[in-house]
Amino acid sequence: MSQTTQAISELRQRMIEDMRMRKLCDKTQSSYIRAVRKFAGYLGRSPDSAGVEDLRNFQLHLVDHGVSPITLNATITGLKFFFDITLDRGELMARMQPVSVPRTLPVILSREEVSRLIAAAGNLKHQTALSVAYGAGLRVSEVVGLKVGDIDSERMTLRIEQGKGHKDRYAMLPPVLLERLRTWWRVARAQGKMLDGGWLFPGLNPIESLSTRQLNRAIHAAAEAAQIDKRVSMHTLRHSFATHLLEQKVDIRVIQVLLGHKRLDTTALYAQVATDLLREVISPLESPHPS
Repeated sequence: MSQTTQAISELRQRMIEDMRMRKLCDKTQSSYIRAVRKFAGYLGRSPDSAGVEDLRNFQLHLVDHGVSPITLNATITGLKFFFDITLDRGELMARMQPVSVPRTLPVILSREEVSRLIAAAGNLKHQTALSVAYGAGLRVSEVVGLKVGDIDSERMTLRIEQGKGHKDRYAMLPPVLLERLRTWWRVARAQGKMLDGGWLFPGLNPIESLSTRQLNRAIHAAAEAAQIDKRVSMHTLRHSFATHLLEQKVDIRVIQVLLGHKRLDTTALYAQVATDLLREVISPLESPHPS
């Protein structure tokens, strides 16, 4: 092993330990490591030998190669952790500047499209998982993280443990969703696929949960089978849940709590895509002229 390779390996191990100390999630850790690896590849030497101009030129390199604003900012965040925490040389990041990300409106499915999508899923497990994502407004990671014991049929809630931001919360459990979950539980138990107190949506090995990647593949296949031309992902069901509640005149602060949003302005985005509300607004062109 060369001295450069050994130095990089030691730095990576120290960075991993720094991230573990702060209990960063696996996805964040992978993103940060990927950012440093990308920079080291550009630099051609150990990243701890970089200077301010090296980092500045790296950002120009990313921009010139058409890297998206989201990826660019994620890379800068990973490098900031590396230089701030692992190397204790945060001053080197002085000329690395995050860029603004264009705000786009989410894709929203109609209620009829949601029904078609769920019905088109390949099996009962996927149909039920998609029903949970839409019926309770959950993120895909929250759906696959559910356990049988998280269902509270007395209070009609779903317990979400350590959702985004490492926070617990309760989600709604509508009666129709409870019935679908009971049907899935009976079938899965009869087939020996669900363990006592185990995952609500187990993978091929019941000890492990269904993965987010598997569920994303399932919804893409369902969208194709249902002939839905919109760009659909698991998060589309969460967007549709919030929008449909807003169109039902549910208070936006209640929706904020159900979604687990920290800031109200994040939830307020759905007011821009709630077309039923837009249709109810009377244009001044339609208003009677004052006499």
